[in-house]
This record gives sequence, structure tokens and C-alpha cells, in this order.
Amino acid sequence: MKIGDITMKNPVVLAPMAGVCNPAFRLIAKEFGAGLVCAEMVSDKGILYENEKSLKMLYVDEREKPLSLQIFGGERESLVAAAKYVDKHTNADIIDINMGCPVPKITKCDAGAKWLLDPDKIYEMVAATVDAVQKPVTVKMRIGWDEDHVYAVKNAQAVERAGGAAVAVHGRTRVQMYEGTANWDIIKEVKQNVSIPVIGNGDISTPQEAKERLEKYGVDGVMIGRAALGNPWMLYRTVQYLEKGEILPEPNAREKMNICMLHMDRLIELKGEEVAVREMRKHAAWYLKGLPKTGSVRNEINQMTTRDDMSKLLFDYVDQLEEKQQKIS
Repeated sequence: MKIGDITMKNPVVLAPMAGVCNPAFRLIAKEFGAGLVCAEMVSDKGILYENEKSLKMLYVDEREKPLSLQIFGGERESLVAAAKYVDKHTNADIIDINMGCPVPKITKCDAGAKWLLDPDKIYEMVAATVDAVQKPVTVKMRIGWDEDHVYAVKNAQAVERAGGAAVAVHGRTRVQMYEGTANWDIIKEVKQNVSIPVIGNGDISTPQEAKERLEKYGVDGVMIGRAALGNPWMLYRTVQYLEKGEILPEPNAREKMNICMLHMDRLIELKGEEVAVREMRKHAAWYLKGLPKTGSVRNEINQMTTRDDMSKLLFDYVDQLEEKQQKIS
């Protein structure tokens, strides 16, 4: 898959998830084989006002590349200015514009999914951004605002006409948020009506589903989001299945906790121990998902305040689990 002059080694893309896709997690996703990783969205105003948190979110580790940095905003002037900043001052490969975020505080600012109601605005905003920067510009959008306003094809055509290099389409409307099922038939319609790469997103939770979406709906890439939380193996297993036709086994508990701790240590490097441990509570719970008898560990995770306490809790759980399994066998 090619986006502008950027070539991906495979069609598996890590979705840009707010509060999750920082460099610590993105680098793990890259090491687990993702062809492209996307950073969590950053406010155009935050960049322009040089908000410290926003500027830190623009950091890209060279090992993550190729990487797409996502910005959001509702006004042309500030969005273009922020895109210029990203173009000149970051080593990201692609600038992505968010047109999918369904959260009210974003849509109230005419940003995120609010764009989905106006193909003309999409054309103007994307064209102005493309004209202002050197890096390829892409768009992440939903199929529509609600079931009465599904303008996915028109909106994607507006992106293409404006010079956008690719479009990622989440098969839900804004009103659906993350409920219900993703409509891949509409994603297929988008693919049939534009010539730029189309990346499909929504309800991909196994390597088999990823392959089926690529083949049945004709998309150029698959974007994996929630299925990769605490489970970067989903990315690796998908790449292996697409390339070799093999379904590799799921990781065991110790393998999961080893990567969880690698994730935490990288987050500590980025944000310091106190903030990192607090943020890792949700990730640790995701890494535990699918493992047996995790109830009490999950409860205790939320009390953890240091790296070493978190590590001890997780590996004590693994030791107990392995002891039980040895007794059984």
C-alpha cells in the first residue's frame, strides 16, 4: 500500500486512538509488524498556542516510521496553520485530518465528525491543507453523521478531489459512537467510487476477519483499533496470516505481562513513573483480558502507584497461574 510517496510494507494499520496511541504503544505496534501506525489526535489550537501537552504529543520516535500524525479542528485558518507546523517541525510521514471523532466536546467546535454533514467544507479544508504542506494529507472519517446523513461516498470523493492521498473509513455513524455493527457495504461503495487508497475500519477482531475484509470489500488496508488494546499480537498474527496463511497461537500469560512491562517502562521514560503507572492501569487490564481468574488482580491494579508494585502484582498472578497449570498437567 502506498500513500503519496510513502510505502507501507503491509496493509495492517494501527488506528489513532485517543489516550492510547502515544509513542510507547505505537512502537510496540510497529515492532509487532504494523505497516503504519497512527498517533492520537492533537488539537490544531493546542499546536498553535504551543500548549506543552499538545506539542509533546507530536513527538515521533524514528523507529515508529512510517507514521501518521492526526490533527483536528473546525476552522480552516487554524487547521492549515497547525498542518504547516506538523509539516515543518515533526518527522511524521503523513498528516491525517480527523473527521470521525464522535465526542460532543469535539463536534461542538465544528471538528471531528461534524465535518461529515458538509462535503463542500471537506473539499475546502482538505484542499487548503494539501496546498500548504509537503507531506501527504489523509482523512479518517465515519460513514456519516446518522443513518439519515450517510454521505460517505460524496465525502470521500471530496477528499480525493481536494488532493487527499488516502481515506480511512470507520463503518459507523457518529450517532452509533462505538455501538452496533460497522457497515462494510458502505466502505465498499467508497472504495468503488474513488481511486485513492481506502483503509477500512470497524469490527476487525481476528486475523481471519482482516483477510476477509480485504478480499470481500476490496479495501487497500485494514485499520485495527480496539482489538489491539493490550493485544499487539493481533497485529502480528494478522500480518503473518496475510503473508503466510498461518494462524499463530495466542500469547501465554507470561508473554503478555512481559510486553505489558515493556510498555510501562517506555511510558515511564516518556511521562515519568507517577503518570505512567496511572495510565498503565487501563492497559494492564487490557493485557489481562482473556486470561483466567483475573478478577482480584484487576481490582488491585487500580491501587498501584509504582512500577515495581505493578510488576510484582502481575508476575505473582502469572506464577500462580503457571503453578496451577503444572499441577493439572
